[in-house]
Amino acid sequence: MTRRHFVAALAGLFAARQAAAANGADAPVKKLQLTDAEWKKRLTPEQYDVLREAATERAGTSPLLAEHRTGTFVCAGCELTLFDSKTKYESGTGWPSFYDYIRGHLETKTDFKLIIPRTEYHCARCGGHQGHVFDDGPQPTGKRYCNNGVALKFVAA
Repeated sequence: MTRRHFVAALAGLFAARQAAAANGADAPVKKLQLTDAEWKKRLTPEQYDVLREAATERAGTSPLLAEHRTGTFVCAGCELTLFDSKTKYESGTGWPSFYDYIRGHLETKTDFKLIIPRTEYHCARCGGHQGHVFDDGPQPTGKRYCNNGVALKFVAA
């Protein structure tokens, strides 16, 4: 490989990384692992049930449904930023809903709890259950990230 090819390849890698950052991609998230006892000390009983046991809060009970200020929504378990307030919308489902998320901050898996497969998503840092994603959201993504409000905290800008 010549010096010119090496410099061109390096410049290409740099440009690709810059483009990914511009699209909201983040560096890999460092995992947080706590014992069950540590989680119980850190979380309220309701937060523990949702974040650690994948429970679902009752529809219409989250104060975050009425949250319309500018800011971010972070994981209640570890405070990793998950959603920008600009992506929140009124889905009419009774849970805070978003059409997009902060890249690299959510992970998914298939959930069969209701027999029909659904896509569960959780915090990339602590693994805390957040909710499920559906294909009936608004544009530009067409996604609805249906989130348990108790699994989030709002941070005003």
